[in-house]
Amino acid sequence: MAGAKLTDKAIKHAKPGEKLAILSDGGGLQLWLTPTGGKLWNYAYRFGGKRKRLAIGPYGKDPAGVPLEAARKRRDEAAGLVRDGVDPATRKRQVKAARAEAHSNAFSVIAAELFAKKQREGVAAATAGKLEWLLGLAKADLGSLPIADISAGEILRVLQPLEAAGKLETAKRLRATIGAVFRHAVATARADNDPTLALRGAIASPKPQHRAAITDPKAFGGLLRAIEGFMGQPTTKAALQLIALLACRPGELRHATWREFDLDGCAWEVPAQRTKMRRPHRIPLSTQAVAILKTLHPITGHGAAGLVFPGLRSVKRPISENTLNGALRRIGFSQDEASAHGFRSTFSTLANESGRWSVNGIEAALAHIEPNAVRRAYARGDYWDERVKMMQWWADYCDTLRQGGRVVEFKAASV
Repeated sequence: MAGAKLTDKAIKHAKPGEKLAILSDGGGLQLWLTPTGGKLWNYAYRFGGKRKRLAIGPYGKDPAGVPLEAARKRRDEAAGLVRDGVDPATRKRQVKAARAEAHSNAFSVIAAELFAKKQREGVAAATAGKLEWLLGLAKADLGSLPIADISAGEILRVLQPLEAAGKLETAKRLRATIGAVFRHAVATARADNDPTLALRGAIASPKPQHRAAITDPKAFGGLLRAIEGFMGQPTTKAALQLIALLACRPGELRHATWREFDLDGCAWEVPAQRTKMRRPHRIPLSTQAVAILKTLHPITGHGAAGLVFPGLRSVKRPISENTLNGALRRIGFSQDEASAHGFRSTFSTLANESGRWSVNGIEAALAHIEPNAVRRAYARGDYWDERVKMMQWWADYCDTLRQGGRVVEFKAASV
């Protein structure tokens, strides 16, 4: 149906019929009335000798609709394209495709892909949580931007407020996390480079924090005696004794389950998802470590979750991150004197000073990855036989120190 220009009043009162009805506003702008009550704007035009139609959208004054004046403006824009030799329908498809591509290339989309990839690779829950938090910090400012358009300056503006607030470690980790997103984009052909490389040195570096550790043999003997006299939870005492004997990372011990231990074979297999290097780590158990575990098993060995060190509030969760350090404070050692992680430094220092063991064997005991790829490829095994003897020597030496026995001054180790 053709006629005079449309008005909002006329559109409002237009009723649907049994068949499609078309109301014309002139210049090719049409309002289609569908039998189901829909009111849809279309622009009818000729291009390349053919009659064509461009869908503009539903009539309406709400955010989802297209009011009359806006429909006329879109008609005029489309008519201008036709005069310039451009098909409006083709241009609409191109714009839609460009928007879809821009969305798939947005920083937030690629960040989500990276996070999902890390989860598939089996990162620890704590690591995943930190990564998600850091990505959230980045997405607040960069999330909607096409990743290829993000400059080093824009990234720096994200980091600078953290630097100004003195959160230097967070700023450092955020730069590294943003860089990981860019490297994923480069690998998937959605960016050409990683602009975070240009930001090295652009923000202040955090001062390295050394975890407190006792490396003097006599002082370490005093610490072992204090642990022996600990009057708190027996599980906490056992955890302190074991972390001193095994030189493992605190998180590995806190989350340990009984099925990981072979007490008859004197070995503990830490699964890959719980190690820093994301590879299984086997630790020899000295006779002293086995004895502690056997004493502990009647207390925690029958829990539903199988945790060696379940928390007090729930047997389904391990002891908290602060349990071991808190216990060290209660037995009189400040945070500047001793820490749960510091037992690894104590073992490393005294084992190296003893001159009895190879550097490679000690590093393997600490689950330190060999930085030289060629050397790592040709390394012979995991030095298991040496480490079995080493961990028994270490346990015996700890007994000597704890009992206040004569301390032998080690000579410098020869490499």
